[in-house]
Amino acid sequence: MNRLISILIPFKNTAHFLPECLDSILTQTYQDWEVIAVNDHSTDSSLELVKSYSKKDSRIKVFDNQGLGIIPALQTAYSNCKGEYITRMDSDDMMKPNRLEHMVNSLNEYGRGYISVGQVRYFSERGISDGYSRYEKWLNKLTSNGSNYAEIYKECVIPSPCWLVYREDFEACGAFGPNRYPEDYDLTFRFYEKRLKVIPCTEILHLWRDYDTRTSRTHEHYAQNYFLDIKIHYYLKLDYDSRRPLAVWGAGFKGKSIAKVLINSKIPFTWLCDNPNKIDKEIYGQPLNHFSVLASMDKPQSIITVANGDAQNEITSYLSALNQKSMSDYYFFC
Repeated sequence: MNRLISILIPFKNTAHFLPECLDSILTQTYQDWEVIAVNDHSTDSSLELVKSYSKKDSRIKVFDNQGLGIIPALQTAYSNCKGEYITRMDSDDMMKPNRLEHMVNSLNEYGRGYISVGQVRYFSERGISDGYSRYEKWLNKLTSNGSNYAEIYKECVIPSPCWLVYREDFEACGAFGPNRYPEDYDLTFRFYEKRLKVIPCTEILHLWRDYDTRTSRTHEHYAQNYFLDIKIHYYLKLDYDSRRPLAVWGAGFKGKSIAKVLINSKIPFTWLCDNPNKIDKEIYGQPLNHFSVLASMDKPQSIITVANGDAQNEITSYLSALNQKSMSDYYFFC
């Protein structure tokens, strides 16, 4: 027997894209769904457009945001939904026709305590940038075997508009309660915190639109410093072991930002780098050491802020030679 899926869609000034979004939902092979669409103070024709769809199909319900911004919009949507399964959708994207059916079948097969995800494909009228192309490949590789959490401190490892969970699991993770941006990355960490297992998926289920005025490109809440704040918040909450010495690799923007947080929190750490121009110098009163001192530390944990791919491979090899393991002894933050 089919069970109701609640699809939560905040929207703001996306009238140009909404028909493709809503049509992709109307043509789903799984039809037991409701759309809870929340207007976040649109100034274009978005609200009228969604209302016209709602008049034709009573499964589409429209509300006004009770606050301002995407988190209050999601909270408004969630407070008005009735589904046993919860998912969200971006108003400028499209679902593949079998997305809901595939995801609900996966979730029913594995049961509670799991999150169903799908692979994604970016599309754009002007072509996809190299950065987004790399992100798509990286994310889909993780999703293909359900190892998403293995690199959670690098980037958001659950595609924000392409997941499905049981309502009770979503509640256990705090739903859309926290007022912390980027909200999708924060939710991903809460899935990780509550140990929801990711169901592997090798199929593209979501088409992710890229364009210049997309929120994640333009809003301050999606700037790198917000991502970094979430990473260090959850690392200190979930993975940091105060009984072990902590090392921070790298003295660029991220390394310095993390060092400030640790200093202000009075958390001792050893600062490591391989730049001969910085070794034995001090930043914020904290000396920089050659990375080789790690070998003399007793069961250290490391936060690695080095972004260069070749350097990351070298660091991984070095740490492996010390019998250290990712996500227990060291964590890549980029």
